[in-house]
Amino acid sequence: MKTLLLLLAAAFATAASAAEAPLAPPSIQEWPVPWPDSRPRDPYPGPDGKVWFVGQRGHYVASLDPETGEFHRIDLEPGTGPHNLIVADDGTIYYAGNLAAHIGRIDPETERIHRIPMPDEAARDPHTLVFDAAGDVYFTVQGGNFLGKLDVDEETVKLIGVPTPRARPYGIVVAPSGVVWATEFGSNKLAKLNPQTLALSEVILPREASRPRRLVPTSDGRIWYVDYAKGMLGFLHPDTGLFKEYPTPGGEDSRPYGMAVDSSDRIWFVESGPSPNRLVGFDPVTESFTEPVDIPSGGGTVRHMSYEPDANAIWFGTDTNTIGRAYLPD
Repeated sequence: MKTLLLLLAAAFATAASAAEAPLAPPSIQEWPVPWPDSRPRDPYPGPDGKVWFVGQRGHYVASLDPETGEFHRIDLEPGTGPHNLIVADDGTIYYAGNLAAHIGRIDPETERIHRIPMPDEAARDPHTLVFDAAGDVYFTVQGGNFLGKLDVDEETVKLIGVPTPRARPYGIVVAPSGVVWATEFGSNKLAKLNPQTLALSEVILPREASRPRRLVPTSDGRIWYVDYAKGMLGFLHPDTGLFKEYPTPGGEDSRPYGMAVDSSDRIWFVESGPSPNRLVGFDPVTESFTEPVDIPSGGGTVRHMSYEPDANAIWFGTDTNTIGRAYLPD
């Protein structure tokens, strides 16, 4: 009996030690993009193993084959200013024509580009796109001050105005519940959109100086956001109205920006204030941050990130003209 108790005690101690162990830092690989100063950004893994991204300044959509390092480019019309893209399960690419008031659809086989215009000229700058569970697209319109929904089968666009003037709707996600959430980068608010009625409401963050830029949901229903203005990571629990915030490792001037969540509900974001930019992880269970990891190329600014579950990796683009992959710890 004494031996059994000792073994149980050792097992509990090992489990406790593992639970309290700090989250290990990721390792990072980058590929230089062959088109200089084109601001490659917002990479998104496709179903064929390629990673698609936009060249915001170069007016293109392109892919990287991580196995070979080969790039392939699809030119858009001059002045398109693509800001973001997402890739459907069948490989269809949707991009935000930020300077040309449309959402573009690209057939992966023919590379034919089809433009879906905004139904209101005030919606001049589609910004960030996200799929819902049905494969339709929700998006933000930053300067135009809208959230939008694109029915991909009907090719109809519905726009929902944000009540706060100059709210600058920015990052957008669909929570596991189906509710759509967006940040209002021009205010200290989050926007909440009912997917059935498209009724929009706003949630005020605790601090007036907050400027939320990106956000991610976790499986427990919490909505996590980064406060770009004051260097905070925070969450809202919509069911209870609870807010909690954590100062980021880089402090008030860290400018947290690009953000992702992994399959273990760990939060990852880039501090874009320091040079080089730094990738930081946060474990909600232990409420602890990883040691920040420098972006090898410097980053310039990392603006948006996407998570690839099969590889347990995060993809990002940099203003130093690279596409990067961060391999996360198990």
